[in-house]
Amino acid sequence: AIEQNEFDLVEKFAGIVPTVVIAEMLGIDPEEHGRFKEWSDLVIQVGFNPLPTEEQLSDGDKARQQLDELFMEEIAKRREQPGQDLLSDMIRAEEAGDSLTVQEIIEQCRLLLIAGNVTTTDLIGNGVNALLEHPEQLQKLRDQPDLIGNAVEEMLRYDSPVLNTGRIMNRDVSVAGCPLKKGSSVAPLLAAANRDPAVYPEPDKFDIERADTHHQSFGGGRHLCLGAHLARMEAQESILGLLRRYPGLEKSPRGHTYHAMPTFRGFSEYWVRS
Repeated sequence: AIEQNEFDLVEKFAGIVPTVVIAEMLGIDPEEHGRFKEWSDLVIQVGFNPLPTEEQLSDGDKARQQLDELFMEEIAKRREQPGQDLLSDMIRAEEAGDSLTVQEIIEQCRLLLIAGNVTTTDLIGNGVNALLEHPEQLQKLRDQPDLIGNAVEEMLRYDSPVLNTGRIMNRDVSVAGCPLKKGSSVAPLLAAANRDPAVYPEPDKFDIERADTHHQSFGGGRHLCLGAHLARMEAQESILGLLRRYPGLEKSPRGHTYHAMPTFRGFSEYWVRS
């Protein structure tokens, strides 16, 4: 639907892809995608904002109510006519004696939106920015699109959408000589770990052919992000599609702005032109 030669990548592309993908996974009618995204954005605006205004709080509450009403309507439709979508699967699990109530299904849908929206938008935006700032890497990807899998892993390492996380110690340990007591809270910096010179040769270099692209951007172990595979697929497909459509894609003089969202790193707007 992008018709302009110059556009905000976040508004017109990176911010839309994750919401539409989640809507399609849930089986939401395409005609509802516009409202679905609008309400999702308003909920997220409050959910990740430590200092929301009264207006933002009010708009967020209304949007959450509207989303819940939409989910209630969709649940009622699926009970009458189940489909091959995630919402139908959750309903079937509940009806088969599993523990999901209607409210829990709604909350799971809301969680999908909150967890899978801004993070993937930031991954796409940060990834495109890394490519445009490194034209030799961009050209390499254009020449060898099968490098996209490795490229997205390097994007995640190089400019992680999630900067830090939280943990509570379940035993007394010592990390690099620093004692940590059981029950104390720590805030591991994922983005710093991804640039650790003891782990990565030339950690500040963006290299889509890097041999070791393991990273901490999705957490790890029992804390591994459940949406990691979906986020990877969305980034791979959307970035390749963008490059195919715009062979001359470049930054616009209108520039970019980072959003003010603690823990998350990404753009509120990022202007490009073809």
